[in-house]
Amino acid sequence: MWFSRDWFFDLDATLRAQGLDSDAQSFDEILQNLRARKIYTADEFASHCAYVILAGGFSQKTAKKIHKKIMDVLLSVGADFNTLIQVFNNKNKIKAICEIWENRQSLRDRYYAINVPVERLNYLQTLPHIGKITANHLARNLGEDVVKYDIWIQRLGVLYSGNSGLYQNIDNAKLDEEIKKSCDDMFAHLCQETGLPRGYIDVVLWKSCQVKLISMDDYLHKPPVM
Repeated sequence: MWFSRDWFFDLDATLRAQGLDSDAQSFDEILQNLRARKIYTADEFASHCAYVILAGGFSQKTAKKIHKKIMDVLLSVGADFNTLIQVFNNKNKIKAICEIWENRQSLRDRYYAINVPVERLNYLQTLPHIGKITANHLARNLGEDVVKYDIWIQRLGVLYSGNSGLYQNIDNAKLDEEIKKSCDDMFAHLCQETGLPRGYIDVVLWKSCQVKLISMDDYLHKPPVM
């Protein structure tokens, strides 16, 4: 049964058995960080920013490879644009990564000086090349119990709602409020079912969709039985 406790834990166990239990961090690291938020150094903070900037439009495997190369350069020679652009030929992303790296201490300190979670999330959206959905991804990787409302999660939220008419409103650039509510309802239900943070539920669902462990093609106009 979709959206049940057993359904979720089966997804989690299958991903782990196949060695697919990771985002920027392993599933265990993500869960531990969500339960007790780690305070990162300036270098670590900038590294997390760089990863989510690079991850947009790429598979996780590719993003990790590029991220490692970028971090090797940053840690050895600093924010050298000409060197970095040879590693990854995207001027806007490299410019943003350089800006964050050069200001990493102050950007990190401002983030941790904010005591209200929603205000921390809003702050992350002001960083170079960090949009609303990317900010949620970054926030979760920093230990905030939030979800990334990307296209996969929006589709699952619509399925959970049972309102197939919402499919036409799915948009990765602009999150529809009714779809957001459906996603939030889905996460609230699964949190109650599993006892897990919604940020962890998010990464398991996202990964399951990305590797087609969850396939929604057969349910675009006919939501599954829950």
